[in-house]
Amino acid sequence: MFELSQLRCFVAVAEELHFGRAAKRLHMTQPPLSRQVRLLEHQMGTELLHRSNRVVQLTAAGRSFLPDAARILRMAEEAAVSARRIALGTEGVLAIGFTAAVGYGKLPALVSAVRAMSTDVRLVLKEMVSSAQLEALDGHQIDIGLLRPAVEQSELIALPCARESLMLAIPESVVQQWPAEPTLKDCHGRAMLMYSPYEARYFHQLVNHLFDRKGVQPNIVEYVSQIHSMLALVRAGIGAALIPATASLLQFPGVIYRPMATVPAKPVELLFAYRKDNDNPVFNAVKDVLLRTLAEQP
Repeated sequence: MFELSQLRCFVAVAEELHFGRAAKRLHMTQPPLSRQVRLLEHQMGTELLHRSNRVVQLTAAGRSFLPDAARILRMAEEAAVSARRIALGTEGVLAIGFTAAVGYGKLPALVSAVRAMSTDVRLVLKEMVSSAQLEALDGHQIDIGLLRPAVEQSELIALPCARESLMLAIPESVVQQWPAEPTLKDCHGRAMLMYSPYEARYFHQLVNHLFDRKGVQPNIVEYVSQIHSMLALVRAGIGAALIPATASLLQFPGVIYRPMATVPAKPVELLFAYRKDNDNPVFNAVKDVLLRTLAEQP
């Protein structure tokens, strides 16, 4: 089988139609250039060039072979460049898992930060609840999880990267029945939506803990795992709900958002989780930028 060096010599001669100019272009002398072309013709089993004292011309086989030879060289060069870029982390694939609320608020800034570093990094974005992200990290299906505590897997590193407040989402039809600055105690006995104890365990435990501290017993009418489903039920007038502040960016008609007066400041925590053995060069190239971007977002 022919070698890339032989193809390179043939293409240079075929394009220059002159051994001297081709040798100068390749920064070599003419005898080894001629030898490489002869070896290629031997491998091919046919002449590719007509040679005389005055002119060099392509044979019919040479004219047919030239486009393919040039394409092979171009593909080899592009493959080498791509391999170097992937090794440097400026090209490749980065898979990010994120909860719904992150998608409403911080995710666009993260995507912009990666795009600013390199347009050749392809992002795979997967909206998942936190438990599904942990499974995806365990199975090497995502590089990064933007999820809620708690993370107990020893093979993972989980870094706190953001905190936010809770807000009250109220059906517009009953908003007059709520104070302008509601407190947790105002939720006592009222129809409320609650997070699923399984798919949304973090928010379920957080909200229940806040209610228990104040001795509040709301009337839980539905258990929901996803923020957008919860807000859809609020819009339908089923009940009110405590949601992370970023989810209030979803402007559902028929839903009124109110800050909570007595909830501890920014109780909702977000973690940046990844495997200790992640060897994706893209991840290593963008990790610090993503963490900084998360920290800088309000």
